Amino acid sequence: MSARILLVEDEPGVVLVVSDLLRAEGHVVESANDGVSGLRLATEESFDLLILDVMLPGVGGFHICHAARERGFDGAILMLTARGQVRDRVEGLRTGADDYLVKPFDPDELIARVNALLRRVHKEQLTPVMRIEFGSVTADFVRNEFHCGSKVVRLTAKEAELLRFLINHRGQVLSREQILKQVWKEQPFITPRTVDVHVAWLRQKLESAPQTPKHILTVRGEGYRFLR
Repeated sequence: MSARILLVEDEPGVVLVVSDLLRAEGHVVESANDGVSGLRLATEESFDLLILDVMLPGVGGFHICHAARERGFDGAILMLTARGQVRDRVEGLRTGADDYLVKPFDPDELIARVNALLRRVHKEQLTPVMRIEFGSVTADFVRNEFHCGSKVVRLTAKEAELLRFLINHRGQVLSREQILKQVWKEQPFITPRTVDVHVAWLRQKLESAPQTPKHILTVRGEGYRFLR
């Protein structure tokens, strides 16, 4: 179960150890060594898991956690910090963290907690959706009704099928080939460019800023990903 993980930590030794542990498990790890960079990455890019230190230069981990949740991040958040007081743990959970691990930590415990969080998130993300709200959009796949604010949005059958496929696998990076196989059933003369075109149409209809989408995201060189 490979995941894309953001580690926001200002201690180089901890960054090295945690990154090596996670990469050995097959995960892709990106790191930031200050709060400002971590905040930008957490709110502008897509990850399955955020690992946040509390005490950071510039912006603290609690602020990053809260901001990520406010922007619709529905992955897992693990606070990794030397601050182990009960009030700090409570604060982390209140701002949207899922788990809390105090330094110094045991490597096996870190991996166990990361894997448990990822299993839970992936299980939740794979639950088929009948109705969902994201941004100003309400999508009802049972009634085949879609609204953007108070405006009714007309989706073609294939656009609705593509949107539902992306949402049902929310948080996961889906290649064009995967999408073609599941949505277009490998119809002849259908190319990966077909996926790009339909994604562009969905963005025009559902994203408030289609050129800088917040929900139907492009993962460069890999495919597409839906974030709530």
